[in-house]
This record gives sequence, structure tokens and C-alpha cells, in this order.
Amino acid sequence: MTDSTTPAAATPAQNLTDSPHYLAEALMKNGIKNMYGVVGIPVTDFARIAQGMGMRYIGMRHEEDAVNAAAAEGFLTGRPAVALTVSAPGFLNGLAALLEATENGYPVIMIGGSSTRHVVDMHEGEYEGLDQMNYAKAFCKESFRIDKIEDIPLAVARAMHIACSGRPGAVYIDFPDDAVAQTMDKGAADAALWTANNPVPSMPPAQASIDEALKLLGEAKNPLMVVGKGAALAQAEDELREFVSKTDIPFQPMSMAKGVIPDDDPHCTASARGLALRTADVVLLVGARLNWMLNFGEGKEWNPNVKFIQIEIDPNEIENARPIACPIVGDIKSAMTMLNAGLDKTPFKASSEWLGAIQDDSKKNDEKFAARINSGKVPMGHYDALGAIKKVYDENKDVILTNEGANTLDDCRNIIDIYEPRHRLDCGTWGVMGCAVGYSIGAAVATGKKVLYIGGDSGFGFDGMEVEVACRYNLPITFVVLNNGGIYRGDFENLGKDGDPSPLTLTYEAHYEKMIEAFGGTGYYATTPDEVEQMVGEAIASGKPSFVHVQLADYAGKESGHISNLNPKPVVGPLATSEVTADPYIEGAHM
Repeated sequence: MTDSTTPAAATPAQNLTDSPHYLAEALMKNGIKNMYGVVGIPVTDFARIAQGMGMRYIGMRHEEDAVNAAAAEGFLTGRPAVALTVSAPGFLNGLAALLEATENGYPVIMIGGSSTRHVVDMHEGEYEGLDQMNYAKAFCKESFRIDKIEDIPLAVARAMHIACSGRPGAVYIDFPDDAVAQTMDKGAADAALWTANNPVPSMPPAQASIDEALKLLGEAKNPLMVVGKGAALAQAEDELREFVSKTDIPFQPMSMAKGVIPDDDPHCTASARGLALRTADVVLLVGARLNWMLNFGEGKEWNPNVKFIQIEIDPNEIENARPIACPIVGDIKSAMTMLNAGLDKTPFKASSEWLGAIQDDSKKNDEKFAARINSGKVPMGHYDALGAIKKVYDENKDVILTNEGANTLDDCRNIIDIYEPRHRLDCGTWGVMGCAVGYSIGAAVATGKKVLYIGGDSGFGFDGMEVEVACRYNLPITFVVLNNGGIYRGDFENLGKDGDPSPLTLTYEAHYEKMIEAFGGTGYYATTPDEVEQMVGEAIASGKPSFVHVQLADYAGKESGHISNLNPKPVVGPLATSEVTADPYIEGAHM
């Protein structure tokens, strides 16, 4: 090894390689095809070199969005992409998305350029000096630092194994400028290059747990399967569809598991979730955790006597919130394969009475829903706008949908059916905003498919500048922003007397479609459901970067969407008894 202070006269330059070339070669040899990033000191040349060697580089406008784009690719393909950041502030910008990927179980590798180690460690005041490797540890599965060029193959192979195996997640690799400058004999480097061996191994569970699970399901009066995004990550759709076909078990899809089994399958309980959870006596959890989104498996949502069977690759997640009658520790594809095979010896069928009750409740609720999404109100509420988009999506079922917002997120999840696996991406477990534009870019790059982004005006504001990236790379993304002029809604009033907008107020008169027009995309402005349907359909059909601004009533929506219970209410003052809005709150909350 030589570094920037050691002459390399003994080795002719044509027989050398350097760290940027070697790292790019190692990443590509491990099957990594795409890198999303924001360049600068000390990794600008690394990005250019990787691009020149055949890796696709997508230049983003913010590091958080770069990590989100790479994480989306990981979710969709099961293999990590790379997010690249510069030192210190750029690195810190990527950390929120790094933790989001880890919480959601998305495999991703973030590489951060950093400043000279010994100067940072002695606190001498280095340019953008920060101990990034140690800062990153709390935000990902593992954090490494490349101090020697010879360690590059090891760092990449370990990152692949850790990001992909077990419960997937994020890995950080620190790339200091003194390591960036190192060189190595090309022949020795080629001989030392190696790749991760089977980074996604199958981990079949114990047969005894499979037998016990089938016994419990066979004894159940009202069995239910809850399908989480872990099943989508595991690409286990064939095994789950076979299990439903053989057993008639009803299933409740979590948000990002929609489409693992099509939402229009007669066994789907999405329109009868309340009845299904309250009545089920044995629940099979497949890639779903008993976290806040399932009320931790307790409370009035659930049958108090329910027994849970949990398929989980990470044994630390078993009984995270309550007792589990039958843990199945292993990967989902193997577990579902074994459950399907076990039906020959221990068959069970959900009763026609149970399935019929679910279907009757679904029909009743769907009829109520239909009236709300076809009300014809102008100015529109979320239901009317999303009902119009649903008509377009039902004719374009292979489009990947990305979604963020509060009411826009919650109502979209309930209104728009998904028919194919891994065709819906949203904030997932951690519940953050500012992720879905990055997800859209990652989805378009990784799959080549058309992408439909649906966001609220507040959620879009976090990462909206990335529409320029969609235009620069001519990605087939249609952005739809539902504008009600505020966070949750636009008519919250200032409780003081200074004349400023309320803390929740945004610009109701905005024309967000003008953003994409500035970069060469096509913009639309819709004010009625018919316009929404026509414009979104035209934009998707074009396969070009497009933007549909959907103007809602400023009083459409409610505070915190469907999770207002997480927001403590004051006990004194005007907000103790009212939301203090300019228009009737209840009417707007149900649009």
C-alpha cells in the first residue's frame, strides 16, 4: 500500500489502482448497479470513476433523499443499492433515512466521505471533522471505516451480508480522505478481490413450530392472517397465495404488504379490519410486528383471548409486546413453504361462516365508502380526489405507487387497491414524512416501471426539489400533490393576535405544478374529480416526468389524519374543546 505522502516510484503508475477505482470495482462485483448521491469533498472523483466503470449514478439534491432512493431499491429488489454522501453535514443529512431504512428492514449501504482521521481524532479543527463511523452506529445495523485500501473487499462483502441477511437494514461505510488517496498494486488488488457468498441465505424454522402452528390454526373458529411488509421484502407472494387458496384463511394486509395477495381477493379483510381483528381467535403474523400500527396486539381492537403465531427471522422480535402462543423463527419463504407442505398432514379450512361474515361486512363498508369517493363535491376533499385517481390506477395496475402525507397517506391506503407485490411504498414502520419522492426515484431507476407519487402539500415540501432529478434523468414518474393549504388542513386559526398564519398553515394559492415545468416536465392543475381522472391518466400514459396539482378545499382533512390518538390533547385553553378552524371541523374531517 502507498498513500499520498509515500512515493510510488517502485511501482509504475500503470500497474497501480487507487481506492476509488477499487471500491467501485468491489461494489459492482457484488452486484450493486446503482448509486444515488450528492457529491463533494472528498468523494467527487469516486462518483465519476464509478460512473465511468459502468455503475449508474443518480445525482440527488439532498442526502436524505439519496438514502431513501437507495433504500427503495433495496425493498423492491432484495439487494442493496448505494447512497453516497460528503463529509459531516452531508453525512448527517443522510442519517434520518439511514435509520428509517433500518427500522423498515430495507437493505441499503451508505458510503460517506469523511475528513482525515488523525486530525479529527485529535480535535485539531479539521474541515468538516466528525467521527462519522461512531455517529452512525445508532442509526444502522453496522458501521465500518475503511482505513486501508486492502480492506475494501472485506468492507463491501461484510456490508452485503449484514444489510441482506437476517432482518435486512442499513450499513454505513466510512471513506476518509486519507483512505481515498491510497494506492495498491493492481495485480495484488485483483487477486484480493472477492464477493459476498450467499448474502441472503434461507433459514428454515424448526418443524415442531410448524406443526404447532397448524394445530392451533386447525382448532381456531376464526383464524386470520396478518401480512406485513416483511412478506413483501421476502418475496413470498407465491407461498402466501398458495396458503390462502388451500385454507380459505382471511388476511389483513398491512400498508406496504398490499398486493402481496391482491387487494381484490375475496379473502382480504381490508374493508372489514375492525370486525376481523375483534373476532379472530388465532392470528398468524407473517412479516408483521405487533408494534404501534397493530396496537401492540392488545386493547379494544383485539379479541381479548386471541392467540398469536408469529413468523419472524429475528428472535429478538418474538414477544416484543405480548405473549406469542407459537413463535416460528426463520425466514418467511421457508416457513410458508413448510406450512403449505404441512397441510397434507394437518389440513385446516377457515369456515364458510367466518369468511361470509367478513365478506358481508366488507360489502357494507365498501358501499359507504363508494358514496364518499363519488360525492362530486367541489372544492374536493381527499376522498373525491383519491376516488378519481383510483379509477386511473385500476387501469394501470403495474404502476408502482409511492405515498406520503397525513390524510393523503391514510385515505390513499384505504381507497386505492394494490394488485401486485412491492407496488406500494410509504413511510412504513417509523411514520416519517419526506420519504416518498426519494422512493419514487429509486423505484423508477431500479425497475424501469412507471411510478405514481401521491402526497400532501406538507409531505411533498420536505423533498419536492427532487422533481428536478426526475426531469434530469427523464424518469417515468407522475407526481400528484393534494393541496389543502396546510399541515393536516389549511384553515387552522392563529390563537394569538400577531396576524401571522397558524403553525399549520401553508400556501393555499400555490401552483406546485409550476415546479416541474421549470425543469422541462409537464404540469397540470385539477379542481374537479373529472379533471383529476383525465389529467392523472394522461400523465401516466405519457411515461414522462409529470405533475398534477390537485386543489382541495382548505378545510379538507383532520388533525394527525387517522392517528390523532397519538397527539395528546391540552386540558385547558381553546384547543381543549375545539380545533379552532375557520370552517366546521367535522364536515371537513370527513371529506
